[in-house]
Amino acid sequence: MPQAQQPAVLMLADGHVFHGKAFGKIGTTTGEICFNTGMTGYQEVFTDPSYYGQVLIMNNVHTGNYGVNKKDIESATVKIRGLIGRNLEDKYSRYQATDSLDAYLKQNGIVSIEDVDTRALVAHIRTKGAMNCIISSEILDLGQLKAELDKCPDMDGLELASVVSTKEEYELGDPASTLKIAVLDFGVKQNILTCLVERGAHVKVHPAKTPLSRLKEFNADGYFISNGPGDPAAMPYAVETLKEILNENKPVFGICLGHQLLALANDIPTFKMHHGHRGLNHPVKNIISGRCEITTQNHGFGVQPDAVRNHPNVEVTHVNLNDSSIEGIRLKDKPAFSVQYHPESTPGPFDSRYLFDEFVAMMKN
Repeated sequence: MPQAQQPAVLMLADGHVFHGKAFGKIGTTTGEICFNTGMTGYQEVFTDPSYYGQVLIMNNVHTGNYGVNKKDIESATVKIRGLIGRNLEDKYSRYQATDSLDAYLKQNGIVSIEDVDTRALVAHIRTKGAMNCIISSEILDLGQLKAELDKCPDMDGLELASVVSTKEEYELGDPASTLKIAVLDFGVKQNILTCLVERGAHVKVHPAKTPLSRLKEFNADGYFISNGPGDPAAMPYAVETLKEILNENKPVFGICLGHQLLALANDIPTFKMHHGHRGLNHPVKNIISGRCEITTQNHGFGVQPDAVRNHPNVEVTHVNLNDSSIEGIRLKDKPAFSVQYHPESTPGPFDSRYLFDEFVAMMKN
């Protein structure tokens, strides 16, 4: 906690107000409020492109106590719109750290608030559901805050993937590799690409709206459909491209938003969840193997369970053990599968990294 802090206010769309202290950039920010249950890995969370457009509550009592490090990132910049914490720490203990959390948030222009009763706030969101909010350390008048908050668009129906996607193609891994993967980037995390490269793949990452004709020029052995922010139902361009990719009959692997898009490409609708899944301790059961996994998750949309189970060509492979939501599917007539959670697991346990091995084996076979 910095020595001198000015007051800050958090207002929710339902009128609830929380008072606290300013942290990071002095200013005003809006977005959809959500919470993460993880106790570590905050820098990886902040830089995950799937969080674009959201204001994040960190459940852990202390955030920032080990500083920041240039290696602990999933993209080049912080993607959250704002940060809420009980204690956001300016001092840090890790000798590998290069800067404090406060300095890092200021460098990235992130308005934050601390000294908030996050337990009460998270309990409220769990009950009432996701909603927009505003944080300000420059506007303290509640009427003015309400007027600014009313301008914030709802996440439902918002297309954000093309905003965070790469603007230029780029390649990773050994160009001489016999294993080539075309990545359709809707907000891909760096460690997903690392997991592919570590398995010997030559990876080419393409912008979100790349047509199949351009993707085919790489002559890939398989296609990876990435994670990302926003409403999948607002991405008809991606659904159409994925339908064309499936007609190629080459292996396809989707994660998170990629999972939702695979469902939509098979006429399975998606829906806005009550408050989503975000954290690194979510239990999932693999229906095929019977084994359970502790998984990393970050999503506010899901696929309709009844539509999946009644689909003649889609099989459920994974389910969430907390709420029975669909966590994985595979097609019966094509070499394509997806999971709702994040097997690259940064931060989080490595229980699910076998999925990358399965994707590689599918391409080799």
